[in-house]
Amino acid sequence: MALELVTIPCRSDNYAFLLHDAKAGKTALFDAPETAPILTALRDRGWTLDDLFITHHHGDHIEGVDDLRAEFGCRVIGAKADAERLPALDVAVEPGDPLDFAGHIVDVIAADGHTIGHIAFYVEDAGVAFTGDSLMALGCGRLFEGTAEQMWGTLSRLMELPDDTQICSGHEYTAANARFALSVDAQNSALIQRADNVSELRAAGQFTVPSILGEEKKTNPFLRAGQSDMKHAVGMDHASDAEVFAEIRRAKDNF
Repeated sequence: MALELVTIPCRSDNYAFLLHDAKAGKTALFDAPETAPILTALRDRGWTLDDLFITHHHGDHIEGVDDLRAEFGCRVIGAKADAERLPALDVAVEPGDPLDFAGHIVDVIAADGHTIGHIAFYVEDAGVAFTGDSLMALGCGRLFEGTAEQMWGTLSRLMELPDDTQICSGHEYTAANARFALSVDAQNSALIQRADNVSELRAAGQFTVPSILGEEKKTNPFLRAGQSDMKHAVGMDHASDAEVFAEIRRAKDNF
């Protein structure tokens, strides 16, 4: 039986994600922006919580960790490099460390940029990557702590995943990201179509997350920083990929 993915809206624009293995009777949570909606999602399905994976230390991703641990006794997993800023960890991991959820391999991917010590998780058996505030739908996280070079390295690693990977990112920012994307990539027909679809989904009150990596690679201007037409669009034909990414990120910050 396939792993079941559940997207949970939290706070004003955050998402948390449940991954459930019905055969094993095990459930994992990826990020915990707040307690109540996560508890409701679990109770409505009759699930308990076994593992809680944290992508980074920001409060809107960890607020519910201690409450959920107290409720379920779940194992809390996060980055060793950022352990001092995270809730107490039962398992402190580094990129490349082997992890297991209910018999499924969970790959830990370095995702510095938005913060230092940010990590992402990839579950091949589910075809899902939990990227927090690194790669986002039509965007990427603001560089609060890391450098443009670090974030470009993160995005480059994530782009190596299969194109059909579902990207579970931390916020419903897609409509605003689409408006910016069109300002720097106005001739991209795939982007124009996707922006229209995003508008329709949001008008109907529907989620735009998860997104699909293959579509991100065609429409997300941050992922297109290494492509010649994107470089030309921002007037940086001969710049490095990381330099073009940095310019697009600066433009977004001032949009």
